[in-house]
Amino acid sequence: MNSTTAPGNLFASSEIGVAAAPTTPMIKLTDIEKVYQTKTIETVALNRVNLTINKGEFVSIMGPSGCGKSTLLSIMGLLDEPSSGQVEIAGRPVTSYSDKELAHLRNQKIGFVFQSYHLINDLSVLDNVELPLLYRSSVSGKERRQRAHAALDKVGLSARTNHFPSQLSGGQRQRVAIARALAGNPELILADEPTGNLDSVMGEEIMDLLLGLNRNDGVTIIMVTHDEQQALKTERVIRFFDGSQVS
Repeated sequence: MNSTTAPGNLFASSEIGVAAAPTTPMIKLTDIEKVYQTKTIETVALNRVNLTINKGEFVSIMGPSGCGKSTLLSIMGLLDEPSSGQVEIAGRPVTSYSDKELAHLRNQKIGFVFQSYHLINDLSVLDNVELPLLYRSSVSGKERRQRAHAALDKVGLSARTNHFPSQLSGGQRQRVAIARALAGNPELILADEPTGNLDSVMGEEIMDLLLGLNRNDGVTIIMVTHDEQQALKTERVIRFFDGSQVS
């Protein structure tokens, strides 16, 4: 395989810590539609979306509740499939990937951050951050622990490794969620309302952390948000209404 098709090199033109050329497409969506059907109703979640996200960008996606933002994020994160249209990753259509390649791509190249954190309460902070790395057979237990410690240090929680999620504030839980995403050295972070459950002070701290990851480490970030002030700090704001891109 060449560098554009080998599972370990699906984003081969950039590495974490090196800002990628802003004109190199990471994700390209062409005529994406997503329709949910029941026996009595058809709901169009996304309507002919055409969108390109370049490597190294920090992009916000905004719109009212129910306009298709989270559906779009799930499709870009390869967690869901469109009803029609084409998704390309690093210039290659997703339909050409094997199931194994798709799983490899999600696990090794994409980090997810959710509004409600999705931490496991019975696991320590350190174990929560290590968890995604358990699915990488090439990563030893020692390396998993080292990566988790490094990620927690990066988000300022190195003193909280043995705490449990219930012992943390909302802002600290979100930092753990970001550390969990970072432990896998992703080139793309998809953040769904990462400041939505936080007060303004904690929200600013999380936003500053994400901005630093983008500007200093070259991580591409796509963030769904309702917060206009936070969105305007990013390079580009993409707006949706009733499943259609309006700007």
